[in-house]
Amino acid sequence: RRRGSVPGVGVSSAPASPPPLLNIANVLTGVRLLLVPVFLVVLFVEDGTDTGWRLAATGVFVLAAITDRFDGELARSRGLVTAFGTIADPIADKALTGAALVGLSVLAQVPWWVTIVIMGRELGITVLRFWVLRHGLIPASRGGKLKTLCQAVAIGLFLLPLPETVVVGVLRWAVLGLALALTVGTGVDYVLRAVRLRSAATATG
Repeated sequence: RRRGSVPGVGVSSAPASPPPLLNIANVLTGVRLLLVPVFLVVLFVEDGTDTGWRLAATGVFVLAAITDRFDGELARSRGLVTAFGTIADPIADKALTGAALVGLSVLAQVPWWVTIVIMGRELGITVLRFWVLRHGLIPASRGGKLKTLCQAVAIGLFLLPLPETVVVGVLRWAVLGLALALTVGTGVDYVLRAVRLRSAATATG
């Protein structure tokens, strides 16, 4: 209570109203979803061989990835967390990453097994989150955030029309290898945390 205020006078006891569905955080998430098909169209122009269009595709990907960096922070810092945002944000993330990896695999620049491993993990963890949703949330770990960053950097390196030198090849695969290791490692960690969360909820229930 404010200092010097009189109880019951000028103090509202009504609960805070929920944030509006149409807010800046949700708009950014929606923009990221809309950029996914735009990215794919730009990526496949001239079968992905034109330097200008590859730079454009990289730019669209980077722009979409930047929206992922800010929408969650804005939602939390401004009290704009909504049920729509909670569901749509990870879907937009998976759609962007999946579109980029599938596109690069179609263009024979990233092996299909890499795409299958990464997307299998991402879809599996999404299902896992829904499986334990009524028992609690599994927050993103530092490893998970680092995994997302490494995936984005690796995809960006493969999207960029860089000269096909040994140094570029080693750099691309080093970052992608780190992203793969983090993808698998954090996936195992999420499974263990989900099992512990569900077991604890069952024991206390």
